[in-house]
Amino acid sequence: MRTHLLAVVALLAAACSAPPTSSPSTAFPAGALVDLSHPYDDRTIFWPTAEPFRLEKVADGVTDKGYYYAANNLALAEHGGTHLDAPAHFAQGRWRVDEIPLDRLMGEAVVVDVSAACDAQPDYQVTVEDLQRWEQVNGRIPEGALLLLRTGFSRRWPDAARYLGTAERGPDAVPKLHFPGLHPDAARWIASNRSIKALGIDTASIDYGQSTVFETHRILYERDIPGLENLTNLDRLPALGAWVVALPMKIGGGSGAPVRAVAIVPIE
Repeated sequence: MRTHLLAVVALLAAACSAPPTSSPSTAFPAGALVDLSHPYDDRTIFWPTAEPFRLEKVADGVTDKGYYYAANNLALAEHGGTHLDAPAHFAQGRWRVDEIPLDRLMGEAVVVDVSAACDAQPDYQVTVEDLQRWEQVNGRIPEGALLLLRTGFSRRWPDAARYLGTAERGPDAVPKLHFPGLHPDAARWIASNRSIKALGIDTASIDYGQSTVFETHRILYERDIPGLENLTNLDRLPALGAWVVALPMKIGGGSGAPVRAVAIVPIE
């Protein structure tokens, strides 16, 4: 029996000392942390037809047993605030929130700054030429990058009238939306010529505000490329070299979810 126990101990020791069967392809980067998410509160911007964020206080005070206790109930639409669009949002049969592989939600960030054009034209749509100009300066968009479009509109948050083009609510407000997005032709170019993990933007939608058929959503989501909307602080990221983690609430079967997105920016 003693010999048998010694053999088991030896096997366990060998297993514990053995190298892992798999390891990350790259080491987790070091650098300054940048929060890319807006807070959820009574000023959070949602689509005019979506339910806004609600926080219901359940408890906030000292209990009869002498300790402090706080708790709330919350309610919100999937698509509002800084959030993830799962491909299933506009593409039947594609990934839902809980089905998106984790490695698709983290990686090297490419930031394309189109803020000057968007300041001049709120309905601006990012073009293929914008992306190609970025590549002329920075090189080809790396395979597996998270492509982030900086329109500068996050500076307007939480003023819905300036951010969305209207502060009105309900279906009649939708035709009054004015904010930048990605042109469908550019979405097709990305889908056909580059391999990205996700597309993010600092506006309420990856399609511009006046879109009625949401072509950019449909083109990218059909190819299981998720979207990140209502990002912020993209001005604090370099054009290339930051690393982004954008993890959503894991909603089973969800078409979207709130996301806490952060960037790690290398310190020079």
